[in-house]
Formats: sequence, C-alpha cells, structure tokens
Amino acid sequence: MADLSTKYMGLTLQNPLVVSPSTLCKKIDNIKKMEDAGAGAVVLHSLFEEQIILENQEIDRYLTQGTDTYAESLTYFPNVGDFWAGPDEYLEHIRKAKNAVKIPIIASLNGVSSGGWISYAKEFESAGADAIELNIYYIPTDPDMVSQQVEYMYIDVAKNVKDSVKIPVAIKISPFFSSMAYMAKQFDQLGIDALVMFNRFYQPDFDLKTMTVTPNLVLSTSDELRLRLRWVAILYGRIKADMAVTGGVHTVDDVIKSILAGANVAMMTSAIMKNGINHITRLKNELAEWMDKHEYKSLNEIRGKMSQQSVKEPSAFERANYMKVIKSYSYE
Repeated sequence: MADLSTKYMGLTLQNPLVVSPSTLCKKIDNIKKMEDAGAGAVVLHSLFEEQIILENQEIDRYLTQGTDTYAESLTYFPNVGDFWAGPDEYLEHIRKAKNAVKIPIIASLNGVSSGGWISYAKEFESAGADAIELNIYYIPTDPDMVSQQVEYMYIDVAKNVKDSVKIPVAIKISPFFSSMAYMAKQFDQLGIDALVMFNRFYQPDFDLKTMTVTPNLVLSTSDELRLRLRWVAILYGRIKADMAVTGGVHTVDDVIKSILAGANVAMMTSAIMKNGINHITRLKNELAEWMDKHEYKSLNEIRGKMSQQSVKEPSAFERANYMKVIKSYSYE
C-alpha cells in the first residue's frame, strides 16, 4: 500500500489532508472526529488582532463612537458578543486540543498591523501549538497607498512573528500582489516555513430591500483550485518553503492535482462543511486507491511532476497559454 505521509513545516503528517480554519474547529469533539476520520493535521479557527487589542468591552467603546453620525457604517464591525472567545479562551482551546488528539494542531493568528498582538504567537507556542499559521487578511482601499507599502507591511508582520517563536510559521496570503513570485521569495528569505495559498476574500452583497451592504459567505468550489495550482506549480523548486493549497479542494482529483503541482498538503473547509467530517476518510481512501492503481509508492514520487520546471511546456503557466485558450474558444 502506498505511503501517504508527508512533511509540512518539519512536521510529519500521516497524509496531506489538512483541515483549514472554520467554526468546526471550535469544538474539541469535532477535532477528535477529524483525527478519527484521518486528517493529517488541523488548523484551528483564528484569533484576531482585534480581539487582542480591543479585548472585552473596550471594543464596544471604540466601535460605537460617533454612532449618531455614522450609524450605518458601524454595521460593518462586529460586536463583542460576535467573537467566539477572547485570547485566554483561545489559549485554553489550544491546550485542550493538544491533550485530546495526537495529530499536529496549528494555531491561527489573523491580523495585519505590527503591534503587541503579535506577542500572542509566543503564547501559542507556550500553550503547545505545533505550528502557527499567520493569516494576513488585508484589502488596501486607500488610493494613496502604494504597492510597496502593502508589501512592507506583510513582510514586517511576518518577520516579527517568525522572530518571536521557535515553532514553524506558515503565512496565508492572497494572490493579489503586483509580483507574487517576488513576495514569495521575500517570505522565503525571512525563513517562513510554508506559504498557504490563498486567502478567500469574502465579497459583500447588496440587499435591495434594505439598501444596505451585507456580508455574504459563499463556500468554495473546485473551480477555484486553478489559481492555487498555477502559483504552486510556478514556485515549486524556486523557494525552500513548503506550500499548502487551500480554497477549492473538494475531491480526490483536487488533492492529487495539488500534490502534482508541488504542494505538501491540501487544506479544506468547504468540502467538510458540505459533506461532513467523514469526507476526510473518503478522500484518504480514494487517494490510496489512486496511488496503488498507478503504482506510486509515496507522495514524493508525484510531488511537483506537473510543476512549471517539470512539464514539457513551461509556457503553459504564462502568457502563451492565455493566447492558446482564447484561440481555442468557438462561438459556433
């Protein structure tokens, strides 16, 4: 039987199926079920910068200033009660998760600015987390902010977190840099252990009845996988950091494609929400069957086989492929 084990950030995982952050990870019983179903590791839901800086009732005071003047705009911000738990509760959750399961537990820190909240990376380490996933979720809307400012902000936060702990650090980023390859190289030079590609920026919707802007959560589909595959395939062999595909992993084919592109792990949330935690077991079994059918003994034999440096037509990942696709479409 094929060996499905993989290395991710120096951690040995029994297989490449990793549960990415979601509300499912808030319950220890669910984390136990994920382990029983065969998950290689679990990334906990995020602790947000805002939870740390504006802890307890302070957040209400800051967010309600000017309510009479900017009442509608305030609906974009969460109330204290909307957060699942504060920093202390999150640290305790890490401890309980570590005591409950044997698979790696990766804590998630979500923020954007450099500040005292970064010190909680050290607290994660003390609580027993095996690694940290730094989720930088930022949408620059200031027209006077140049791209270099955005890049420096990402690099600064990543460096501060990496320098503060001894456990591995992954950074979850978006693909919307002016030069994605350059940024990947910068993170790699900082010693970041893994790149998680990519953030899914949730888009607001318009409610025509109330004429308000409303949050709208849409689960991913396999169609979103292509962007991730492209950049993992381009970066494979060019950076030392491991890579994780997240967003669009639903089927065993999605998992296999992720490994072929060069990923160490394939992360999923939407697939589990749609199909249940036991979906992990199905994917694990199907992956083993596919490996045996094609006589592959380990994931190392297929990792990167479809990367840009390995395929016959490397230009397929660049502009040449764009021209081919346009010409191939028929209007008849």
